[in-house]
Amino acid sequence: MKKAKLRSTLNQNTEKATEKTKILAIGDIHGDTGLVKKMAKKAKKENVDLIIVAGDLTWLDQSTKNLIGPLIRDDMPILLIPGNHETIPTINFIKEMYPTVKNLHGKHFQRKNIGFFGAGYATNAGPFWIKENKIFGLLKKAHSKIKNLDKKIMITHMHPKDSKNEFSGFSGSTAVKRAIKEFQPDIAICSHIHEASGLEERIGKTRIINVSRKPKIIKL
Repeated sequence: MKKAKLRSTLNQNTEKATEKTKILAIGDIHGDTGLVKKMAKKAKKENVDLIIVAGDLTWLDQSTKNLIGPLIRDDMPILLIPGNHETIPTINFIKEMYPTVKNLHGKHFQRKNIGFFGAGYATNAGPFWIKENKIFGLLKKAHSKIKNLDKKIMITHMHPKDSKNEFSGFSGSTAVKRAIKEFQPDIAICSHIHEASGLEERIGKTRIINVSRKPKIIKL
């Protein structure tokens, strides 16, 4: 009996140690409250552990009403970066309203053995844009805080230079490409190019995923 109980305890501990984190990622919501409602339903149905919004939550930095509230569930973290349609003050305003929201622009976040780091804005489209060297500097700074963790996820609004996303005619970011090659995250999440939603590819060991306007479930 004691052996059976010990075996059961060991099996439970093994399951907990190997339990994967379930993430819902999206970008380019652009003020679409209907899309947010669909996300909220999907997040609840899938029982996700964390939500990522890879920029362009709003349309031209306008109202944030009902764009985050429906997603709030208990203490589940929501990681945000700005796209080229909103500013850092807007992201920080949302962060102040909802304690579970984290601003990941040039910052990091850790859940279990997974490190998240990111940088927002775009280099090729306005109204809110940023220089390439600034993006890389922010990513480098944020990555330095989680570089020794087992798993890493990098979140940017921009897609990397020379990636498949460039079929759209919009050139990718040299800074994002450089960060992928130097920091080698397990997953690099981007959005920005709506037509590339769902597109996946690899640069070295890194899985690149465009999550523009379609919620993507990722397990790591």
